Amino acid sequence: MRFTLLDRVTAIDPGKSITAIKTLTLSEEYLADHFPRFPVMPGVLMLEAMTQAAAWTIRLGEDFAHSIVVLRSAKNVKYGDFVEPGKVLTVTAEVLSQDETMTKVKATGTVSGRTSLTARLVLERYNLVDRMAHGDALDARVRSEMRKLWAVLHPASRGGGAARPVVYGAAVGGAATPVMPVGVAYRQANTVPVAGQ
Repeated sequence: MRFTLLDRVTAIDPGKSITAIKTLTLSEEYLADHFPRFPVMPGVLMLEAMTQAAAWTIRLGEDFAHSIVVLRSAKNVKYGDFVEPGKVLTVTAEVLSQDETMTKVKATGTVSGRTSLTARLVLERYNLVDRMAHGDALDARVRSEMRKLWAVLHPASRGGGAARPVVYGAAVGGAATPVMPVGVAYRQANTVPVAGQ
């Protein structure tokens, strides 16, 4: 995952379901082209947000056993309302079934209680060591990065109760210290190579 389209995980039942949010801001670069006079979140990015949310419940359900969780297919994708700047996309994903490498998920995206997107997703899980020489080192690195990102997306998972200011998983002292936006922090810290790229 080279970028994240989720700002916060608000509820999770590992391996079963997840609820996460994405707040769309006008500063997101792709809005200049999509569309200049009517900026809205592209449908493919809405689908990616749903995929990322589903991947988190899978990762947590198996305690990060697989380093890679990718979208294999999206079926029955239906779009409803637009997601405009200033709006919050709430994504829910529920695991329907799972075998050794594939997970089937029912996912929904809503804005202000109205359905913006629904889909049935199939996600594949694997480790790089099974597909390439020296993949074990990459697997360890990916798992480490995913655990750090999880601590940003779900501060309660760090323990200690109340959320603290975080810069890519590290606590920051003092209330006046600004919190780096999740996407920026992750892009700056993420240098994990992706198979096939």
